[in-house]
Amino acid sequence: MKPPYDITPKILKQISSISEKIGEINANFLSKPSPQLRKQNRIKTIHASLQIEGNTLTEEQITALIENKRVIGPEKDVMEVLNAIKVYENLKEFNFLSDKSFLKAHLQLMKGLIESAGKYRKQGVGIVKGTKVEHVAPPYEHVPHLMKNLFDYLKDSDDLILIKSCVFHYEMEFIHPFLDGNGRMGRLWQTLILLTEYPVFEFLPFETLISKTQDEYYKSLALSDNSGKSTYFIEYMLGVIEKSLESLLNYNNRVLKDIDRLAYFLSLGIKVFNRKDYMNIFKDLSSATASRDLKKGIELNMFESIGNLNKTKYIVK
Repeated sequence: MKPPYDITPKILKQISSISEKIGEINANFLSKPSPQLRKQNRIKTIHASLQIEGNTLTEEQITALIENKRVIGPEKDVMEVLNAIKVYENLKEFNFLSDKSFLKAHLQLMKGLIESAGKYRKQGVGIVKGTKVEHVAPPYEHVPHLMKNLFDYLKDSDDLILIKSCVFHYEMEFIHPFLDGNGRMGRLWQTLILLTEYPVFEFLPFETLISKTQDEYYKSLALSDNSGKSTYFIEYMLGVIEKSLESLLNYNNRVLKDIDRLAYFLSLGIKVFNRKDYMNIFKDLSSATASRDLKKGIELNMFESIGNLNKTKYIVK
């Protein structure tokens, strides 16, 4: 049975806006995306998704763990981050249509954190906020067939991927198939679903905006629960995606550091260039700043220079 929801004028407007922004990004920005942006997104995504679950590690500590450096912090928090790094680095190995792949992702994400990692729950659960029970999940006996129905929806429905990803996220949270890790799995799987059609979502840490609007996140879940439809949650998530796309479009317009500019320039695949070529990419850059950037690039062993003054050429290593 298809999960219930309504297509509202707001949803139609959001989908139109998202589609326009994705087209603009694909045309102007992500043909050869910056490795620096990919790394920054992974850090922000992991930080925000785990912060929602109470993880205390900072973006700087997560960066250190990605770079295989030692970090001092609660053992559980460190393990959560290390597991998430592994999952997000291998995200494209998971099949968003497969419940077996879904369980495998949960196993990797929750390994060493709960005994039942990678397995559907075998007991009843409820979500409590303060002293109030916010949500009582379906009986555990129903979880396997409810999740099978949800994956059948992903496979068989003609709904737009944008809608499917939101519906899956909400319905999975409603079913609450695991004893722990449901929130991070919902956000992870929505990213994976979106990636199948829109590669831009590899560079879009929408979890950051969820983290900043947690009250709205939980309110949209509760409103959808009460209405028996995922409509409120779809509107919320599409709004988050739209704002995240706006943020990404502003990436080129923000005040970039020299290392950001150099990383982006090198990602364009240019092998030999001069200062003018560099300034053509960053049109608001002064000659002096461009020269400092290029000097920094040489110091970092990104490229070498030949010639002098205006005839200097740079050769990428």
